[in-house]
Amino acid sequence: MTTRSSLASPNGLTSPFPSSPPAAAYDDLLARVLPQAREQRVWNPSDGPLPSLFVSHGAPFTLDDPQWLGDLFDWARSMPKPRAIVVISAHWERAPVAISGAAAGTPLFYDFSGFHPRYKTLPYATPDATDLARRLTGLLGPTPVHEFAGRGLDHGAFIPLMAMYPAADVPVVQLSMPSLDPGALLELGVRLRPLREEGILVLGSGFMTHSFAVFRRPELAADTRAFDEWAVDALARGDADALADYRHKAPSAAVAHPTADHFVPLLLTVGAADDPGSAVSAIDRMVMGNSTRSVQLT
Repeated sequence: MTTRSSLASPNGLTSPFPSSPPAAAYDDLLARVLPQAREQRVWNPSDGPLPSLFVSHGAPFTLDDPQWLGDLFDWARSMPKPRAIVVISAHWERAPVAISGAAAGTPLFYDFSGFHPRYKTLPYATPDATDLARRLTGLLGPTPVHEFAGRGLDHGAFIPLMAMYPAADVPVVQLSMPSLDPGALLELGVRLRPLREEGILVLGSGFMTHSFAVFRRPELAADTRAFDEWAVDALARGDADALADYRHKAPSAAVAHPTADHFVPLLLTVGAADDPGSAVSAIDRMVMGNSTRSVQLT
């Protein structure tokens, strides 16, 4: 099992979002929207397939940014509440594909360090997801799919979901990335595509650009912007081949993504879509020199 570091966890990095105490913006979000979140209408078959989503998930600092939290919540409110959620995060790579614990309230996997201790006390206790785990096991067979019963959602999953579905009332299962090969994620997305017709949200969680170097050299923001603009164009053209070959096709790929882990979940989202050229940006913002672009496809 491989876990990977968060975008904003270099040694001693201070949050760019004033928040006292830590996660105060998240506390404010809960106080403001929890009744709406609980009352959100649940998907029914007449709604048609849910979209597939790619979210730039951020580090725990996301919980200090009221704009980011509000954008994520509003995005989730723009569609019916899913019956369940399957999420693939940049922070779990394991082959063959495996699933997280499906029992109600499986403890979160706080896979980060160097942040205020409060971030590791915030709960996100989702309902029992046994039925979803069983459905995934059948869908991904015949190879047995191992359930890591004690492994809860990692921060690539729970950080965005805390904002999108703050009532924690939607069953969630996390899948591992079987590899960092873009083609493998594209194929996994295709296999998950039927779930959208059942009211199950397919969510790839990474970061549209994931550069630590830009923290030290702000001029590299030009490189991350160039990569982001290229990705927008490739998505608009539905060019899955170019996205899969981003190392050779995209400008400044080595700066924007020194490692593949935060980009390849986008390929899962594209694979799960019926129309790879249908991408719409729900969030389009630069934070700390990186693109937080998040998209949905139909």
